[in-house]
Amino acid sequence: METSEFSVSLKKIVDDFKLEVLTNPDRVEEIQINNTDVNRPGLQICGFFDYFEKTRIQVFGKVEHTYMEGLDSEERMKRFDALFSKEFPVMIISRNQEMFDEMKIASEKYKVPVLRTSDNTSHFSSRMVSFLNVQLGERITRHGVLVEVYGEGVLILGESGVGKSEAAIELVKRGHRLVADDAVEIKKVSAISLVGTAPEIIRHFIELRGIGIVDVKKIFGMGAVKDTEKIDMVINLEQWDEHKKYDRLGLQNEYTEILGIEVPALTIPVRPGRNLAVIIEVAAMNNRQKKMGYNAAEELNQRLMDGMAKNK
Repeated sequence: METSEFSVSLKKIVDDFKLEVLTNPDRVEEIQINNTDVNRPGLQICGFFDYFEKTRIQVFGKVEHTYMEGLDSEERMKRFDALFSKEFPVMIISRNQEMFDEMKIASEKYKVPVLRTSDNTSHFSSRMVSFLNVQLGERITRHGVLVEVYGEGVLILGESGVGKSEAAIELVKRGHRLVADDAVEIKKVSAISLVGTAPEIIRHFIELRGIGIVDVKKIFGMGAVKDTEKIDMVINLEQWDEHKKYDRLGLQNEYTEILGIEVPALTIPVRPGRNLAVIIEVAAMNNRQKKMGYNAAEELNQRLMDGMAKNK
């Protein structure tokens, strides 16, 4: 993946992954990572630097360590010097392997920090890529509400005052979880996945007209909130329009595009007497059924077609 316009500090990576800092601790606070890929420098320690992307985190695994063990000190020094001269952000040694003296010399010469983890190389690399995809993913902010309903991330959109927050608080009362109210920060974490969260300053708060600001975590408990959630579907709330024809069968699938990803979407008309929380619950369960391969509208349509065929 190409470098991102966003970045994450190396200090956050050290803290979140509980990494041991072996060299250049002062640089950990300064360095920013802006590439979602990691690299194992197997080819580079053999002297091949074509297409080497120096903005990537480097992970030094057992294979690389074993290869370097087979070289004499002078040759190791030459290889490490050539590698660290590229001044990549950081080198991370996996499996709690010992750091070569020559690596330490090259690290301090070029001011490239060396860290260490107890994780095996493949597991650590996959965790790091997932972490970087979330931290550096393309993002936008949408005015709406994000709730988790039966394990489905539901993004509720609509004009101000249509009842988004009221529906969300009713869902929380029914045992579901609030992720974000008013402003939803949406990140693209893969080619098919979106994750939503709330800006830290308003996290776990919700605004209810006539009452004001409510702390959902304090009133309903920790089980009523969640920091992040994938976005599985979008529900657009709009005032009921008597002249508009609304879908009554659901045979046609609708989608909303967010950051280039098509997300299943529904438009739900709002008018007095409609229980939005129950409707959203059913919509979430129906969306899960569709992902599992069952579509009630298609099933009903097939029954009607079969019935018509028998009566011919």
